[in-house]
Amino acid sequence: MDADDLLAALDPEQREVALATRGPVCVLAGAGTGKTRAVTHRIAYAVASGVVNPAHVLALTFTVRAAGELRGRLRDLGGELEGELEGVRASTFHSAALRQLTYFWPRVIGGRPPKLIESKLPLLREAARDMRLRLDGPAIADAVTEIEWAKVCQTHPDSYLPAAVAAGRTPAAGVEEVARLYQAYEQLRRDRQLIDFESVLEVTAAILFTEPAMAREVHAAFRHFTVDEFQDVNPLQKLLLDAWLGGRDDLCVVGDPQQTIYSFTGATASYLRAFGADYPGATVLRLVRDYRSTPQVVAVANRLAAGAGGSCSLSLVAQRPAGPEPAVSRYDDDEAEAAGVATQAAMLLGQGVPPCEIAILVRANAHMERFEHALAAAKVPFIVRGSERFYERPEVRQALVLIRGAARASSAGADAALDGMALDGAVRHVLAGAGLTAEPPSARGAARERWESLAALAALAGDLAAAHPAASLADFAAALTRRAETGHAPVASAVTLATMHAAKGLEWDAVLLPGLAEGIMPIVHARTAEAIEEERRLLYVAVTRARRHLRLSWAPARAPGAGQVRQRSRFLAGLFPAAGAASP
Repeated sequence: MDADDLLAALDPEQREVALATRGPVCVLAGAGTGKTRAVTHRIAYAVASGVVNPAHVLALTFTVRAAGELRGRLRDLGGELEGELEGVRASTFHSAALRQLTYFWPRVIGGRPPKLIESKLPLLREAARDMRLRLDGPAIADAVTEIEWAKVCQTHPDSYLPAAVAAGRTPAAGVEEVARLYQAYEQLRRDRQLIDFESVLEVTAAILFTEPAMAREVHAAFRHFTVDEFQDVNPLQKLLLDAWLGGRDDLCVVGDPQQTIYSFTGATASYLRAFGADYPGATVLRLVRDYRSTPQVVAVANRLAAGAGGSCSLSLVAQRPAGPEPAVSRYDDDEAEAAGVATQAAMLLGQGVPPCEIAILVRANAHMERFEHALAAAKVPFIVRGSERFYERPEVRQALVLIRGAARASSAGADAALDGMALDGAVRHVLAGAGLTAEPPSARGAARERWESLAALAALAGDLAAAHPAASLADFAAALTRRAETGHAPVASAVTLATMHAAKGLEWDAVLLPGLAEGIMPIVHARTAEAIEEERRLLYVAVTRARRHLRLSWAPARAPGAGQVRQRSRFLAGLFPAAGAASP
Protein backbone atom coordinates (compact mmCIF):
# COMPACT_ATOMS: atom_id res chain seq x y z
CA MET A 1 0.00 0.00 0.00
CA ASP A 2 1.31 3.46 -0.89
CA ALA A 3 0.36 6.87 0.51
CA ASP A 4 -2.48 7.50 -1.96
CA ASP A 5 -4.06 4.11 -1.18
CA LEU A 6 -4.52 5.28 2.41
CA LEU A 7 -6.80 8.10 1.24
CA ALA A 8 -9.11 5.77 -0.68
CA ALA A 9 -10.51 4.35 2.56
CA LEU A 10 -11.64 7.78 3.85
CA ASP A 11 -14.67 9.97 3.30
CA PRO A 12 -14.11 13.51 1.92
CA GLU A 13 -13.85 15.18 5.35
CA GLN A 14 -11.59 12.48 6.77
CA ARG A 15 -9.44 12.80 3.66
CA GLU A 16 -9.01 16.52 4.37
CA VAL A 17 -7.74 15.61 7.82
CA ALA A 18 -5.25 13.11 6.39
CA LEU A 19 -3.98 15.61 3.83
CA ALA A 20 -3.37 18.25 6.53
CA THR A 21 -0.05 16.62 7.34
CA ARG A 22 1.54 19.54 9.22
CA GLY A 23 0.13 21.64 12.04
CA PRO A 24 -1.40 23.57 13.46
CA VAL A 25 -4.58 21.62 12.74
CA CYS A 26 -7.83 21.53 14.72
CA VAL A 27 -10.31 18.74 13.98
CA LEU A 28 -13.80 19.20 15.42
CA ALA A 29 -15.12 15.65 15.36
CA GLY A 30 -18.67 14.73 16.31
CA ALA A 31 -19.67 11.49 18.01
CA GLY A 32 -19.39 8.44 15.75
CA THR A 33 -17.68 10.30 12.91
CA GLY A 34 -14.54 8.14 12.71
CA LYS A 35 -12.09 10.55 14.33
CA THR A 36 -9.63 7.81 15.37
CA ARG A 37 -9.66 6.50 11.81
CA ALA A 38 -9.01 9.99 10.44
CA VAL A 39 -6.21 10.75 12.90
CA THR A 40 -4.38 7.45 12.45
CA HIS A 41 -4.63 7.74 8.66
CA ARG A 42 -3.29 11.30 8.94
CA ILE A 43 -0.21 10.02 10.77
CA ALA A 44 0.18 7.09 8.36
CA TYR A 45 -0.19 9.33 5.30
CA ALA A 46 2.35 11.86 6.62
CA VAL A 47 4.84 9.04 7.23
CA ALA A 48 4.18 7.21 3.95
CA SER A 49 4.49 10.43 1.93
CA GLY A 50 7.81 11.29 3.60
CA VAL A 51 6.54 14.45 5.33
CA VAL A 52 7.38 13.28 8.84
CA ASN A 53 9.76 10.81 10.47
CA PRO A 54 7.69 8.27 12.47
CA ALA A 55 10.22 8.33 15.31
CA HIS A 56 9.40 11.99 15.90
CA VAL A 57 5.61 11.52 16.24
CA LEU A 58 3.88 11.51 19.63
CA ALA A 59 0.13 10.80 19.73
CA LEU A 60 -1.46 11.59 23.09
CA THR A 61 -4.73 10.70 24.72
CA PHE A 62 -6.16 10.34 28.23
CA THR A 63 -6.89 6.69 28.98
CA VAL A 64 -4.99 3.43 28.65
CA ARG A 65 -7.86 2.05 26.57
CA ALA A 66 -7.81 4.97 24.12
CA ALA A 67 -4.02 4.83 23.83
CA GLY A 68 -4.25 1.11 23.20
CA GLU A 69 -6.79 1.65 20.44
CA LEU A 70 -4.52 4.24 18.82
CA ARG A 71 -1.58 1.84 18.95
CA GLY A 72 -3.68 -0.98 17.56
CA ARG A 73 -4.94 1.09 14.63
CA LEU A 74 -1.43 2.33 13.87
CA ARG A 75 -0.06 -1.21 14.11
CA ASP A 76 -2.65 -2.40 11.58
CA LEU A 77 -1.85 0.43 9.20
CA GLY A 78 1.86 -0.12 9.76
CA GLY A 79 1.49 -3.70 8.64
CA GLU A 80 -0.05 -2.52 5.39
CA LEU A 81 2.82 -0.05 5.00
CA GLU A 82 5.46 -2.73 5.67
CA GLY A 83 6.34 -1.52 9.14
CA GLU A 84 6.81 2.16 8.34
CA LEU A 85 4.86 3.25 11.45
CA GLU A 86 6.85 1.25 14.01
CA GLY A 87 8.53 4.35 15.45
CA VAL A 88 5.30 6.24 16.16
CA ARG A 89 4.55 6.51 19.87
CA ALA A 90 0.97 6.57 21.16
CA SER A 91 0.63 7.17 24.88
CA THR A 92 -1.34 8.78 27.67
CA PHE A 93 -0.07 12.10 29.05
CA HIS A 94 0.88 10.39 32.30
CA SER A 95 2.75 7.51 30.72
CA ALA A 96 4.81 9.78 28.47
CA ALA A 97 5.59 12.16 31.34
CA LEU A 98 6.54 9.35 33.74
CA ARG A 99 8.93 7.87 31.18
CA GLN A 100 10.66 11.25 30.75
CA LEU A 101 10.73 12.00 34.48
CA THR A 102 12.30 8.62 35.24
CA TYR A 103 14.94 9.28 32.59
CA PHE A 104 15.78 12.85 33.60
CA TRP A 105 15.52 12.63 37.41
CA PRO A 106 19.00 11.13 38.07
CA ARG A 107 20.62 13.76 35.85
CA VAL A 108 18.73 16.81 37.09
CA ILE A 109 17.96 16.03 40.74
CA GLY A 110 20.12 13.01 41.50
CA GLY A 111 19.40 9.62 42.98
CA ARG A 112 16.47 7.39 42.25
CA PRO A 113 13.14 8.92 41.21
CA PRO A 114 10.55 9.04 43.99
CA LYS A 115 8.05 6.19 44.28
CA LEU A 116 4.78 6.73 42.42
CA ILE A 117 1.66 6.31 44.56
CA GLU A 118 -1.32 4.75 42.77
CA SER A 119 -3.91 6.16 45.19
CA LYS A 120 -4.07 9.17 47.47
CA LEU A 121 -6.45 7.49 49.90
CA PRO A 122 -3.91 5.90 52.32
CA LEU A 123 -2.00 9.16 52.82
CA LEU A 124 -5.23 11.15 53.16
CA ARG A 125 -6.61 8.75 55.76
CA GLU A 126 -3.36 9.07 57.71
CA ALA A 127 -3.48 12.85 57.43
CA ALA A 128 -7.07 12.86 58.66
CA ARG A 129 -6.13 10.70 61.67
CA ASP A 130 -3.21 12.97 62.53
CA MET A 131 -5.60 15.96 62.36
CA ARG A 132 -8.22 14.04 64.41
CA LEU A 133 -10.76 14.47 61.65
CA ARG A 134 -13.53 11.88 61.52
CA LEU A 135 -14.40 11.50 57.87
CA ASP A 136 -16.35 8.63 56.38
CA GLY A 137 -15.41 6.89 53.13
CA PRO A 138 -17.41 9.16 50.79
CA ALA A 139 -15.99 12.30 52.41
CA ILE A 140 -12.42 11.05 52.04
CA ALA A 141 -13.08 10.07 48.41
CA ASP A 142 -14.54 13.53 47.85
CA ALA A 143 -11.37 15.07 49.31
CA VAL A 144 -9.30 13.07 46.80
CA THR A 145 -11.36 14.59 43.98
CA GLU A 146 -10.84 18.08 45.40
CA ILE A 147 -7.08 17.70 45.75
CA GLU A 148 -6.78 16.33 42.22
CA TRP A 149 -8.87 19.25 40.91
CA ALA A 150 -6.65 21.72 42.76
CA LYS A 151 -3.43 20.15 41.51
CA VAL A 152 -4.43 20.01 37.83
CA CYS A 153 -5.59 23.63 38.09
CA GLN A 154 -2.18 24.54 39.56
CA THR A 155 -3.77 25.63 42.83
CA HIS A 156 -1.42 25.03 45.75
CA PRO A 157 -2.62 24.26 49.30
CA ASP A 158 -2.24 27.81 50.57
CA SER A 159 -4.51 29.14 47.82
CA TYR A 160 -7.02 26.28 47.65
CA LEU A 161 -9.60 27.87 49.95
CA PRO A 162 -10.24 31.07 47.96
CA ALA A 163 -9.97 29.19 44.66
CA ALA A 164 -12.50 26.57 45.78
CA VAL A 165 -14.94 29.20 47.03
CA ALA A 166 -14.62 31.15 43.77
CA ALA A 167 -15.23 27.98 41.74
CA GLY A 168 -18.26 27.01 43.80
CA ARG A 169 -16.71 23.77 45.04
CA THR A 170 -18.72 22.03 47.78
CA PRO A 171 -16.78 19.04 49.13
CA ALA A 172 -18.54 16.94 51.76
CA ALA A 173 -15.88 17.72 54.38
CA GLY A 174 -16.07 21.47 53.72
CA VAL A 175 -13.53 23.63 51.91
CA GLU A 176 -11.73 24.64 55.13
CA GLU A 177 -11.10 21.04 56.17
CA VAL A 178 -10.08 20.03 52.65
CA ALA A 179 -7.59 22.91 52.58
CA ARG A 180 -6.00 21.55 55.77
CA LEU A 181 -6.06 17.98 54.44
CA TYR A 182 -4.45 19.09 51.20
CA GLN A 183 -1.63 20.81 53.11
CA ALA A 184 -1.08 17.75 55.33
CA TYR A 185 -1.21 15.35 52.37
CA GLU A 186 1.43 17.28 50.45
CA GLN A 187 3.67 17.43 53.53
CA LEU A 188 3.42 13.66 54.08
CA ARG A 189 4.07 13.00 50.41
CA ARG A 190 7.20 15.16 50.31
CA ASP A 191 8.53 13.84 53.64
CA ARG A 192 8.32 10.28 52.33
CA GLN A 193 9.69 11.13 48.88
CA LEU A 194 6.54 10.05 47.08
CA ILE A 195 5.07 11.39 43.87
CA ASP A 196 1.48 11.27 42.61
CA PHE A 197 0.15 11.38 39.07
CA GLU A 198 -0.33 15.15 39.03
CA SER A 199 3.17 15.73 40.36
CA VAL A 200 4.57 13.57 37.55
CA LEU A 201 3.20 16.05 35.01
CA GLU A 202 4.12 19.10 37.06
CA VAL A 203 7.73 18.09 37.74
CA THR A 204 8.30 16.96 34.15
CA ALA A 205 7.05 20.31 32.85
CA ALA A 206 9.22 22.16 35.40
CA ILE A 207 12.35 20.27 34.27
CA LEU A 208 11.65 21.11 30.62
CA PHE A 209 11.04 24.78 31.37
CA THR A 210 14.10 25.22 33.61
CA GLU A 211 16.68 22.85 32.09
CA PRO A 212 17.47 23.90 28.49
CA ALA A 213 19.61 20.84 27.79
CA MET A 214 16.78 18.48 28.78
CA ALA A 215 14.28 20.48 26.78
CA ARG A 216 16.48 20.24 23.69
CA GLU A 217 16.56 16.44 24.01
CA VAL A 218 12.77 16.22 24.20
CA HIS A 219 12.26 18.72 21.38
CA ALA A 220 14.64 16.73 19.19
CA ALA A 221 12.81 13.49 19.98
CA PHE A 222 9.24 14.76 19.52
CA ARG A 223 8.46 17.14 16.67
CA HIS A 224 4.93 16.23 15.56
CA PHE A 225 2.12 16.04 18.11
CA THR A 226 -1.43 14.75 17.96
CA VAL A 227 -3.79 15.12 20.93
CA ASP A 228 -7.09 13.24 20.95
CA GLU A 229 -10.10 14.30 23.08
CA PHE A 230 -8.65 17.79 23.35
CA GLN A 231 -11.83 19.04 25.02
CA ASP A 232 -10.73 17.07 28.11
CA VAL A 233 -7.35 18.80 28.55
CA ASN A 234 -6.82 20.41 31.95
CA PRO A 235 -4.46 23.31 32.77
CA LEU A 236 -1.67 21.02 34.00
CA GLN A 237 -1.78 18.87 30.87
CA LYS A 238 -1.80 22.01 28.74
CA LEU A 239 1.26 23.27 30.63
CA LEU A 240 3.11 20.03 29.88
CA LEU A 241 2.02 20.07 26.24
CA ASP A 242 3.39 23.61 25.89
CA ALA A 243 6.67 22.42 27.41
CA TRP A 244 6.84 19.58 24.89
CA LEU A 245 6.05 21.90 22.01
CA GLY A 246 8.64 24.46 23.06
CA GLY A 247 7.08 27.24 20.98
CA ARG A 248 6.61 25.09 17.87
CA ASP A 249 3.23 24.60 16.22
CA ASP A 250 3.28 21.17 14.57
CA LEU A 251 0.24 20.15 16.57
CA CYS A 252 -3.00 18.43 15.57
CA VAL A 253 -5.81 18.45 18.14
CA VAL A 254 -9.05 16.51 17.88
CA GLY A 255 -12.13 17.02 19.99
CA ASP A 256 -15.79 17.86 20.39
CA PRO A 257 -16.88 20.64 22.76
CA GLN A 258 -20.29 18.96 22.98
CA GLN A 259 -18.64 16.03 24.76
CA THR A 260 -17.00 18.06 27.54
CA ILE A 261 -18.28 16.23 30.64
CA TYR A 262 -15.35 16.34 33.05
CA SER A 263 -15.29 20.01 34.06
CA PHE A 264 -15.53 18.96 37.72
CA THR A 265 -12.05 17.42 37.37
CA GLY A 266 -10.54 20.58 35.89
CA ALA A 267 -10.95 19.63 32.21
CA THR A 268 -11.93 22.50 29.95
CA ALA A 269 -12.90 22.89 26.30
CA SER A 270 -11.56 26.46 26.32
CA TYR A 271 -8.26 25.36 24.75
CA LEU A 272 -10.12 23.65 21.91
CA ARG A 273 -12.38 26.64 21.32
CA ALA A 274 -9.44 29.05 21.42
CA PHE A 275 -7.18 27.00 19.17
CA GLY A 276 -7.68 29.29 16.16
CA ALA A 277 -6.83 32.34 18.26
CA ASP A 278 -3.78 30.67 19.84
CA TYR A 279 -2.53 29.51 16.43
CA PRO A 280 -3.46 32.13 13.79
CA GLY A 281 -3.75 30.55 10.39
CA ALA A 282 -4.54 27.11 11.82
CA THR A 283 -6.43 24.67 9.63
CA VAL A 284 -9.84 23.97 11.20
CA LEU A 285 -11.73 20.92 9.89
CA ARG A 286 -15.05 19.29 10.83
CA LEU A 287 -16.11 15.64 10.85
CA VAL A 288 -19.91 15.38 10.86
CA ARG A 289 -20.79 12.11 9.10
CA ASP A 290 -22.09 9.84 11.86
CA TYR A 291 -21.39 6.17 11.10
CA ARG A 292 -22.53 4.91 14.50
CA SER A 293 -26.18 5.79 14.94
CA THR A 294 -29.40 5.63 12.94
CA PRO A 295 -30.96 8.87 11.62
CA GLN A 296 -33.55 8.65 14.41
CA VAL A 297 -30.90 8.59 17.16
CA VAL A 298 -28.86 11.28 15.39
CA ALA A 299 -31.94 13.52 15.20
CA VAL A 300 -32.33 13.35 19.00
CA ALA A 301 -28.62 14.12 19.48
CA ASN A 302 -28.81 17.10 17.11
CA ARG A 303 -31.87 18.54 18.87
CA LEU A 304 -30.09 18.19 22.18
CA ALA A 305 -26.91 19.85 20.90
CA ALA A 306 -28.85 22.67 19.23
CA GLY A 307 -30.10 23.75 22.63
CA ALA A 308 -26.54 24.63 23.64
CA GLY A 309 -25.49 26.59 20.54
CA GLY A 310 -21.94 27.87 20.17
CA SER A 311 -19.61 28.47 17.25
CA CYS A 312 -18.01 25.02 17.62
CA SER A 313 -21.28 23.09 17.66
CA LEU A 314 -21.62 20.28 15.14
CA SER A 315 -24.77 19.02 13.44
CA LEU A 316 -24.31 15.33 12.71
CA VAL A 317 -25.37 13.73 9.41
CA ALA A 318 -26.44 10.10 9.81
CA GLN A 319 -24.92 7.55 7.43
CA ARG A 320 -26.71 4.43 8.66
CA PRO A 321 -30.08 3.11 7.43
CA ALA A 322 -33.23 4.13 9.29
CA GLY A 323 -34.11 2.40 12.55
CA PRO A 324 -36.85 2.48 15.19
CA GLU A 325 -37.99 5.77 16.63
CA PRO A 326 -36.64 6.53 20.12
CA ALA A 327 -39.27 5.73 22.75
CA VAL A 328 -40.14 7.78 25.84
CA SER A 329 -41.91 6.29 28.87
CA ARG A 330 -43.42 7.82 32.00
CA TYR A 331 -43.65 5.58 35.06
CA ASP A 332 -45.47 6.32 38.32
CA ASP A 333 -42.39 6.02 40.54
CA ASP A 334 -38.74 4.95 40.64
CA GLU A 335 -39.58 1.36 41.54
CA ALA A 336 -41.96 1.04 38.60
CA GLU A 337 -39.39 2.64 36.32
CA ALA A 338 -36.69 0.15 37.34
CA ALA A 339 -39.07 -2.77 36.71
CA GLY A 340 -40.12 -1.25 33.38
CA VAL A 341 -36.53 -0.75 32.23
CA ALA A 342 -35.72 -4.37 33.16
CA THR A 343 -38.75 -5.45 31.11
CA GLN A 344 -37.54 -3.34 28.16
CA ALA A 345 -34.12 -5.00 28.38
CA ALA A 346 -35.77 -8.44 28.44
CA MET A 347 -37.88 -7.52 25.39
CA LEU A 348 -34.77 -6.42 23.48
CA LEU A 349 -33.13 -9.74 24.34
CA GLY A 350 -36.23 -11.49 23.05
CA GLN A 351 -35.93 -9.55 19.79
CA GLY A 352 -32.44 -10.93 19.28
CA VAL A 353 -30.31 -8.05 20.58
CA PRO A 354 -27.25 -9.64 22.27
CA PRO A 355 -27.04 -8.86 26.01
CA CYS A 356 -23.57 -7.34 25.56
CA GLU A 357 -25.14 -4.85 23.11
CA ILE A 358 -27.57 -3.39 25.68
CA ALA A 359 -26.69 -0.69 28.19
CA ILE A 360 -28.64 1.02 30.96
CA LEU A 361 -26.99 4.35 31.73
CA VAL A 362 -27.82 6.27 34.92
CA ARG A 363 -26.77 9.71 36.10
CA ALA A 364 -24.96 8.62 39.27
CA ASN A 365 -23.80 5.49 41.10
CA ALA A 366 -26.43 6.06 43.78
CA HIS A 367 -29.15 5.30 41.23
CA MET A 368 -27.85 1.84 40.32
CA GLU A 369 -29.18 -0.29 43.16
CA ARG A 370 -32.84 -0.32 42.11
CA PHE A 371 -31.89 -1.37 38.59
CA GLU A 372 -29.66 -4.16 39.92
CA HIS A 373 -32.61 -5.57 41.90
CA ALA A 374 -35.05 -5.16 39.00
CA LEU A 375 -32.73 -6.86 36.50
CA ALA A 376 -32.06 -9.72 38.91
CA ALA A 377 -35.80 -10.14 39.51
CA ALA A 378 -36.40 -10.21 35.74
CA LYS A 379 -33.59 -12.77 35.36
CA VAL A 380 -31.74 -10.46 32.97
CA PRO A 381 -27.95 -11.07 33.17
CA PHE A 382 -26.05 -7.86 33.86
CA ILE A 383 -22.70 -6.47 34.91
CA VAL A 384 -21.94 -3.19 36.64
CA ARG A 385 -19.26 -1.24 34.84
CA GLY A 386 -17.04 0.84 37.07
CA SER A 387 -13.85 2.86 36.73
CA GLU A 388 -11.52 0.01 37.78
CA ARG A 389 -9.52 -1.35 34.88
CA PHE A 390 -10.31 -4.98 34.17
CA TYR A 391 -6.71 -6.18 34.04
CA GLU A 392 -5.88 -4.42 37.34
CA ARG A 393 -8.50 -6.35 39.33
CA PRO A 394 -6.80 -8.63 41.90
CA GLU A 395 -8.57 -11.76 40.68
CA VAL A 396 -7.59 -11.02 37.07
CA ARG A 397 -3.97 -10.45 38.02
CA GLN A 398 -3.95 -13.75 39.91
CA ALA A 399 -5.57 -15.53 36.95
CA LEU A 400 -2.96 -14.17 34.54
CA VAL A 401 -0.18 -15.50 36.78
CA LEU A 402 -1.84 -18.93 36.91
CA ILE A 403 -2.39 -19.03 33.13
CA ARG A 404 1.20 -18.03 32.36
CA GLY A 405 2.51 -20.62 34.82
CA ALA A 406 0.29 -23.31 33.32
CA ALA A 407 1.42 -22.31 29.82
CA ARG A 408 5.08 -22.75 30.81
CA ALA A 409 4.35 -26.09 32.49
CA SER A 410 2.36 -27.33 29.50
CA SER A 411 5.09 -26.33 27.05
CA ALA A 412 7.63 -28.23 29.16
CA GLY A 413 5.34 -31.27 29.46
CA ALA A 414 5.30 -30.83 33.24
CA ASP A 415 1.51 -30.84 33.76
CA ALA A 416 -0.09 -34.13 32.75
CA ALA A 417 -3.56 -32.89 33.71
CA LEU A 418 -3.52 -30.49 30.77
CA ASP A 419 -2.37 -33.02 28.18
CA GLY A 420 -4.89 -33.45 25.41
CA MET A 421 -7.22 -30.76 26.73
CA ALA A 422 -8.75 -28.24 24.33
CA LEU A 423 -7.80 -24.62 25.05
CA ASP A 424 -11.11 -23.58 26.60
CA GLY A 425 -11.17 -26.66 28.83
CA ALA A 426 -7.56 -26.14 29.88
CA VAL A 427 -8.23 -22.50 30.78
CA ARG A 428 -11.31 -23.42 32.83
CA HIS A 429 -9.26 -26.10 34.59
CA VAL A 430 -6.59 -23.52 35.49
CA LEU A 431 -9.13 -20.88 36.53
CA ALA A 432 -10.86 -23.35 38.83
CA GLY A 433 -7.84 -22.85 41.04
CA ALA A 434 -8.72 -19.15 41.26
CA GLY A 435 -12.36 -19.81 42.11
CA LEU A 436 -14.17 -20.28 38.79
CA THR A 437 -17.12 -22.63 39.18
CA ALA A 438 -19.60 -24.00 36.65
CA GLU A 439 -22.40 -21.82 38.03
CA PRO A 440 -22.18 -18.26 39.39
CA PRO A 441 -22.66 -17.51 43.11
CA SER A 442 -26.30 -16.88 43.97
CA ALA A 443 -25.57 -13.63 45.82
CA ARG A 444 -24.30 -10.47 44.24
CA GLY A 445 -21.36 -8.49 45.57
CA ALA A 446 -17.61 -9.09 45.61
CA ALA A 447 -17.88 -12.88 45.15
CA ARG A 448 -20.13 -12.51 42.10
CA GLU A 449 -17.89 -9.81 40.59
CA ARG A 450 -14.86 -12.07 41.05
CA TRP A 451 -16.67 -14.96 39.33
CA GLU A 452 -17.74 -12.70 36.44
CA SER A 453 -14.12 -11.59 35.88
CA LEU A 454 -12.91 -15.20 35.73
CA ALA A 455 -15.83 -16.24 33.52
CA ALA A 456 -14.98 -13.43 31.12
CA LEU A 457 -11.42 -14.78 30.79
CA ALA A 458 -12.79 -18.27 30.17
CA ALA A 459 -15.09 -16.89 27.47
CA LEU A 460 -12.09 -15.24 25.80
CA ALA A 461 -10.37 -18.62 25.69
CA GLY A 462 -13.46 -20.06 24.01
CA ASP A 463 -13.43 -17.29 21.43
CA LEU A 464 -9.74 -17.86 20.65
CA ALA A 465 -10.27 -21.62 20.39
CA ALA A 466 -13.19 -21.12 17.99
CA ALA A 467 -11.14 -18.79 15.77
CA HIS A 468 -7.90 -20.82 16.02
CA PRO A 469 -8.58 -24.46 16.99
CA ALA A 470 -4.86 -25.20 17.33
CA ALA A 471 -4.25 -22.34 19.79
CA SER A 472 -2.30 -23.32 22.90
CA LEU A 473 -2.19 -22.02 26.46
CA ALA A 474 0.95 -20.11 25.50
CA ASP A 475 -0.96 -18.46 22.63
CA PHE A 476 -3.75 -17.51 25.03
CA ALA A 477 -1.30 -16.11 27.59
CA ALA A 478 0.32 -13.99 24.87
CA ALA A 479 -3.09 -12.77 23.68
CA LEU A 480 -4.01 -11.76 27.24
CA THR A 481 -0.73 -9.87 27.59
CA ARG A 482 -1.48 -7.90 24.43
CA ARG A 483 -5.03 -7.14 25.61
CA ALA A 484 -3.78 -6.01 29.02
CA GLU A 485 -1.27 -3.65 27.41
CA THR A 486 -4.01 -2.03 25.32
CA GLY A 487 -6.68 -2.00 28.05
CA HIS A 488 -8.88 -4.24 25.87
CA ALA A 489 -11.20 -5.83 28.44
CA PRO A 490 -13.35 -8.81 27.45
CA VAL A 491 -17.02 -8.27 26.65
CA ALA A 492 -19.33 -10.12 29.01
CA SER A 493 -22.52 -11.78 27.80
CA ALA A 494 -24.62 -9.50 29.96
CA VAL A 495 -26.44 -6.18 29.93
CA THR A 496 -24.20 -3.29 31.02
CA LEU A 497 -25.31 -1.09 33.91
CA ALA A 498 -23.12 2.01 34.13
CA THR A 499 -23.09 5.73 34.80
CA MET A 500 -23.24 8.14 31.90
CA HIS A 501 -19.71 9.28 32.67
CA ALA A 502 -18.38 5.69 32.57
CA ALA A 503 -20.02 5.19 29.15
CA LYS A 504 -17.82 7.80 27.45
CA GLY A 505 -15.96 6.23 24.54
CA LEU A 506 -18.24 3.17 24.37
CA GLU A 507 -21.25 2.24 22.25
CA TRP A 508 -24.07 -0.33 22.16
CA ASP A 509 -26.88 -1.34 19.80
CA ALA A 510 -29.45 -0.41 22.47
CA VAL A 511 -29.21 2.25 25.17
CA LEU A 512 -31.81 2.77 27.91
CA LEU A 513 -31.72 6.13 29.72
CA PRO A 514 -33.87 6.20 32.87
CA GLY A 515 -34.15 8.94 35.47
CA LEU A 516 -34.76 11.85 33.10
CA ALA A 517 -36.47 14.00 35.73
CA GLU A 518 -35.59 17.38 37.20
CA GLY A 519 -33.23 16.89 40.13
CA ILE A 520 -31.69 13.79 38.52
CA MET A 521 -30.97 15.07 35.00
CA PRO A 522 -29.96 17.82 35.40
CA ILE A 523 -28.75 16.75 38.83
CA VAL A 524 -30.03 18.74 41.79
CA HIS A 525 -26.74 20.51 42.58
CA ALA A 526 -26.36 21.83 39.00
CA ARG A 527 -27.57 25.34 39.79
CA THR A 528 -25.59 27.60 37.47
CA ALA A 529 -26.12 27.99 33.73
CA GLU A 530 -22.67 26.51 33.16
CA ALA A 531 -23.49 23.46 35.29
CA ILE A 532 -26.79 22.94 33.47
CA GLU A 533 -24.98 22.96 30.12
CA GLU A 534 -22.54 20.35 31.43
CA GLU A 535 -25.56 18.17 32.25
CA ARG A 536 -26.89 18.72 28.73
CA ARG A 537 -23.56 17.58 27.31
CA LEU A 538 -23.58 14.52 29.55
CA LEU A 539 -27.00 13.52 28.24
CA TYR A 540 -25.73 14.14 24.69
CA VAL A 541 -22.86 11.71 25.31
CA ALA A 542 -25.32 9.14 26.68
CA VAL A 543 -27.66 9.49 23.68
CA THR A 544 -24.84 9.17 21.17
CA ARG A 545 -23.75 5.82 22.67
CA ALA A 546 -26.78 4.20 20.97
CA ARG A 547 -26.46 2.69 17.52
CA ARG A 548 -30.07 1.65 16.86
CA HIS A 549 -32.40 1.48 19.89
CA LEU A 550 -32.82 4.47 22.22
CA ARG A 551 -35.32 4.41 25.06
CA LEU A 552 -35.74 7.17 27.61
CA SER A 553 -37.87 7.31 30.75
CA TRP A 554 -38.72 9.23 33.91
CA ALA A 555 -40.89 9.00 37.01
CA PRO A 556 -42.59 11.83 38.95
CA ALA A 557 -42.43 10.04 42.35
CA ARG A 558 -39.59 8.49 44.29
CA ALA A 559 -41.58 5.63 45.83
CA PRO A 560 -44.98 3.93 45.40
CA GLY A 561 -47.68 6.07 46.99
CA ALA A 562 -45.43 9.10 47.35
CA GLY A 563 -46.37 12.47 45.98
CA GLN A 564 -45.76 12.87 42.25
CA VAL A 565 -43.84 16.12 42.62
CA ARG A 566 -40.99 15.69 40.16
CA GLN A 567 -41.17 17.18 36.69
CA ARG A 568 -39.71 15.53 33.62
CA SER A 569 -36.28 16.83 32.66
CA ARG A 570 -36.17 20.12 30.81
CA PHE A 571 -33.98 18.32 28.26
CA LEU A 572 -36.61 15.63 27.71
CA ALA A 573 -39.26 18.30 27.28
CA GLY A 574 -37.13 19.98 24.64
CA LEU A 575 -36.54 16.74 22.76
CA PHE A 576 -40.07 15.32 22.88
CA PRO A 577 -42.51 18.14 23.70
CA ALA A 578 -45.62 15.91 23.68
CA ALA A 579 -44.07 12.68 24.92
CA GLY A 580 -43.98 11.00 28.30
CA ALA A 581 -47.44 12.12 29.39
CA ALA A 582 -48.89 8.64 29.99
CA SER A 583 -47.69 5.43 31.55
CA PRO A 584 -46.66 2.70 29.13
